Amino acid sequence: MKLIDPLIQFQSELQKIRRDIHAHPELSYEEQRTSDVVAAKLTEWGIPVVRGLGVTGVVGIISNGSSKRAIGLRADMDALPMPELNTFAHASKNAGKMHACGHDGHTAMLLGAAYHLSQHRDFDGTVYVIFQPAEEGGRGAERMIQDGLFEQFPMDAVFGMHNWPGMKAGQFGVTVGPMMASSNEFEVIVKGKGSHAAQPHKAIDPVMTAVQIAQSWQTIVARNVNPNDPAVVSITQIHAGSATNVIPDTATLIGTVRTFNLPVLDLIERRMREIAAHTAAAFDAEVEFKFLRNYPPLINHAAETAFAIEVMRDVVGHDQVDGNVEPTMGAEDFAFMLQHKPGCYVFLGNGEGGHRDHGHGLGPCNLHNPSYDFNDDLLPVGATYWVRLAEAFLKQQ
Repeated sequence: MKLIDPLIQFQSELQKIRRDIHAHPELSYEEQRTSDVVAAKLTEWGIPVVRGLGVTGVVGIISNGSSKRAIGLRADMDALPMPELNTFAHASKNAGKMHACGHDGHTAMLLGAAYHLSQHRDFDGTVYVIFQPAEEGGRGAERMIQDGLFEQFPMDAVFGMHNWPGMKAGQFGVTVGPMMASSNEFEVIVKGKGSHAAQPHKAIDPVMTAVQIAQSWQTIVARNVNPNDPAVVSITQIHAGSATNVIPDTATLIGTVRTFNLPVLDLIERRMREIAAHTAAAFDAEVEFKFLRNYPPLINHAAETAFAIEVMRDVVGHDQVDGNVEPTMGAEDFAFMLQHKPGCYVFLGNGEGGHRDHGHGLGPCNLHNPSYDFNDDLLPVGATYWVRLAEAFLKQQ
């Protein structure tokens, strides 16, 4: 690895920042303390700060020379609404809230890069360090864009990064095109007519109607979607009834749909709606169909991805970069930024969990797991990547 020596020396400070943030997790749009910490550090290092985009977002501005060229580097700040099983010293102090996705590490890595860039300024142009709120379902990236992120801070490209458990610590993974899926959710209420279960002929049974709809939906991916286009239709909740001898008035189906492109998503939503309506009509029932599109697919741009791969290889070595990593059906709202600006999103391996301090939970070190913890050995790796990416990008004509 070709890590930046001052960042290696700065790792202990970044670890303190990371663990402090981990101990004080805040949910989407509640990241007041976290954004205070970020803004205070940036200000301490002489970096101008703008706050308030996306409610609690923070943008630092690091400029040098006369070039109009600019790059954006983004980290997310929010935690998850879940308990933490770890009992080590930096475990969550806020009950029911946990940094179980590593956003504390993402924030610390970008702070490390901001510190080094502000002290050395070996570039000509502007680096915008973007600390985004509300990635976990809150559409914080979209909110910052709506608040004028790209108008107020004009940049030529924007880049993001996420730690990835299961991948060897310090390795990078990325791919051109779809990297993460769109995230969508549905709720369908089947409206029938209740009756005594011993007199089913007097009812319009919403339970059997819902079961038939659920089974028929599984044919959409199997028979309507091109087999070359990955897609998922998962029914995760079925709610109906309250007694063994009562046919209820309603039944509810809830779940998620994931795809890598919008035409496939359009097809799935249309077929789900049609199947639900026609199946209900066949049973003399009615349906209320709700389909919410949360995050679009995250699609990496070809030129920026090729550029990022070269930077990653220079930092960690050619063999430690997988330029054709398998896309995931997980979702990420950095996708909104890539709809507005060219850029690239990469994975940084977090290891298998052997880095965790004594007192960690007994579960795996997976994202969104109550035993998870970010690998602090990655702090200088991620920060070095950010610095070298910014420096190389701003040298381009």
